[in-house]
Amino acid sequence: MSKVGIVGPKDSVELMVAVGREFSDRMTLIPHIYQRVEEVATIVTENEMEIDIWFFSGVGPYSIAKEHIRKQKAFFPQINASVLTKVLLEMVYRDGFTLDRVSFDTVSEAHFRETLEELGMQCENPYLNPYQEFRLTAHLVDYHTRLIQEGKVDACVTGMLSVTEELKRRGIKVYRMGFTRLTFREIFKQILQEGETLHFKRSQIAVQLIEVTDIEKLVNEPANAYELRRLDLKLQELVLDYTESISGSFVAVGNSKFIIFSTRGSFEDNPEFHPTILLEKIKLLTNSHASMGIGFGVTALSAERNAQLALGHAKNHRDAAILVDHDGSIEGPLRQTNSISYEYWTQDKEMSENLKKAGVSITTFNKIISVQKALGQKYISASMIAEWIGMTPRNARRILSDLAEHNIIELIGEETPTNRGRPRKIYRILPSPQTT
Repeated sequence: MSKVGIVGPKDSVELMVAVGREFSDRMTLIPHIYQRVEEVATIVTENEMEIDIWFFSGVGPYSIAKEHIRKQKAFFPQINASVLTKVLLEMVYRDGFTLDRVSFDTVSEAHFRETLEELGMQCENPYLNPYQEFRLTAHLVDYHTRLIQEGKVDACVTGMLSVTEELKRRGIKVYRMGFTRLTFREIFKQILQEGETLHFKRSQIAVQLIEVTDIEKLVNEPANAYELRRLDLKLQELVLDYTESISGSFVAVGNSKFIIFSTRGSFEDNPEFHPTILLEKIKLLTNSHASMGIGFGVTALSAERNAQLALGHAKNHRDAAILVDHDGSIEGPLRQTNSISYEYWTQDKEMSENLKKAGVSITTFNKIISVQKALGQKYISASMIAEWIGMTPRNARRILSDLAEHNIIELIGEETPTNRGRPRKIYRILPSPQTT
């Protein structure tokens, strides 16, 4: 079932959830109540991984959230004739207010005029503050309060709960345009349709084609088939780990070429295993470049065709992943927040000389810097280097020890392992033009 995030003030969320229970056999409701509408950005950012579809109580929270929503669909009700009619009837026929003496926010002039015409009402010069972009609660409160203080209006109409509460606190007569059960019910029906579409997409087949270029040139002695085989096994292990993370299966289809099968849902549900992470690990392991084409499709054939098309585009970039959707739309190169990049050279002559004395190549040292940056830490250990670069822990320990001996990195302490074993030494890369 689709997981629907319900976002709004307490009274709106309670009504939305009450209506949504009618559809509880086909969706899971996850309510998020805010005290102030400005909290919406945090709610969306902190809960995006557990939500498939967002449902906001109005245009205010939606306008804040839309900048922080990545791929989820979002719904919200808009002020319509039925909502405005209810308030107008309460003010005019029940409480006896004149529309010329009432201020409105959130509603457009065209919508306001159309509703009055349908009800046979008139208002020559309405005080309107239509919704154009999100405004803070204080802005709308000041708008209504100023008109009250100037003696131009006797009552106010707002679409925001926070404005309603503040105006009441100031002793100002205020009406709130609230949505009805019918309005929410109609939106839940739209959400059901979107949920069915989402389920269909998640069930699509995902094919990922990976191609590593010129891997045969990576061995110092081209005739050394053993080294090539060892490298190929390490490469397959990287691909296998990635495939396991997305619950897929892979096949080696040639020299350093792989095809991975999974569902679209399992691929998209694991953003922490971004495809560019695999490409970066391949680059660190092989000193070569890799391309990935990702294709979605209803059938395995269509998904593979899209992956082939994507791979062709990916080869036009360096170390890139391109995605072709089931409808033929192209996305990419795909990016992740913490990308690894490294150089094969350095402009720091002193650093170059020290690395030569330590017996460590510039490329290897720059890889170590890149791994530390990618991990978001201020230290590095042999186990980290071994995992990311694909070398043995023993070789990683030797490299770090040599770098520390020549004052390129600094031994800063030891890390107690989670299982049995001796403490692991941790190092800090000393500041230099390469690490700033």
